[in-house]
Amino acid sequence: MDEIEVDFADASTQVFHIGEASVAVPGLLPGLAEAHERRGRLAWPALFTPALELARRPFEATAAQAFLHEILVPILQREDGGRRIYGRVGVIDAADLVPTLMLLRDAGPETVAMLLPDLAADLDAYVVAEREPLEGSFGGAVVLTTPAPSLGGAVVQTGLAALDPLDEAPGSLGEARALANALAAAYGGAGAGSRPTGTTHISVVDSDGAAVGVSSTLGSGSGVFRSGFQLNNMLGERDVIGLDVRESGTRLPSMMTPTLVLDDDGRPRLVAGSAGSVRLAGAILQVVAGVVGHGLPVDEAIARPRLHVDDETVHVEGGWAEVVAAGLADEGFDVRAWADRNLFFGGVSAVERRPNGLLGAAGDPRRGGHGVVVR
Repeated sequence: MDEIEVDFADASTQVFHIGEASVAVPGLLPGLAEAHERRGRLAWPALFTPALELARRPFEATAAQAFLHEILVPILQREDGGRRIYGRVGVIDAADLVPTLMLLRDAGPETVAMLLPDLAADLDAYVVAEREPLEGSFGGAVVLTTPAPSLGGAVVQTGLAALDPLDEAPGSLGEARALANALAAAYGGAGAGSRPTGTTHISVVDSDGAAVGVSSTLGSGSGVFRSGFQLNNMLGERDVIGLDVRESGTRLPSMMTPTLVLDDDGRPRLVAGSAGSVRLAGAILQVVAGVVGHGLPVDEAIARPRLHVDDETVHVEGGWAEVVAAGLADEGFDVRAWADRNLFFGGVSAVERRPNGLLGAAGDPRRGGHGVVVR
């Protein structure tokens, strides 16, 4: 693996491990195909139409994307394939993906092995695994979240259990104390880290009440581009997978944590997920607390300032009342106060069905997220 250092400004300098040796077996497309076979309504080829339309023309990067593209140049522009996509400042040109998407559209996910012949044997041996979600409760609602090998579901479950009931006013010092102690309990055995990641999450509730949460991740990205795709660097994510030798064929830990909250009649109340490495589980926890515990609309719950606890240090995002940092210091935490909102604190995407039946959707402004309600 290649070791590189990336400066995340307020989030400090971080070391990444990238390159061919960092790539783990990519199981995303087999997983999506399995989900489509079980639940899909549209024909498989129709799923590719929006992506093909977007890939056929260069488009302007958002401010959040442009910032990441600038600081991740050593990864994103490591190879010619990456430079073709990200080499023009402020522009994304995904034209290399067009023939790849057409091949996947026409021939299905089995063609991934054709696109990555060096991984063909591993892809042939890959099997989609189905697991039972972790089940807990918060504020009278049922919370379903991601089981092992994800580490994040246990963080959400443990933290919400420590926080329930949430009877402190939103934004108060009392709430901050409760959140900090819940996060400390939740992260006690889950490790810690501060790097942003290449994780994407989509939450959806449809008019029939069906709910889906999907997370996928590149880690930080490997800098290895094939047929327009960048491959993951999950074997290089040592803060998540640890340093122990892992046998071929074993499932790697991750922090991906799609989470579903059900109301008392079993209907979806909230679907949430996030980017943000180990911090994403705490971000989801805090959004669930805002929506279910405080009854906030999902956009307000996502926009609220957050906390993150890393051992004895509590990171206090900009936006909390001034008394919060001092009050947490009195609790014995080593406080690091941030000046403003920051992508360090995750990037939650969530949708909700409110008690009155109305729908809400929001993406995290920290990472240029979006929410859409179609009526």
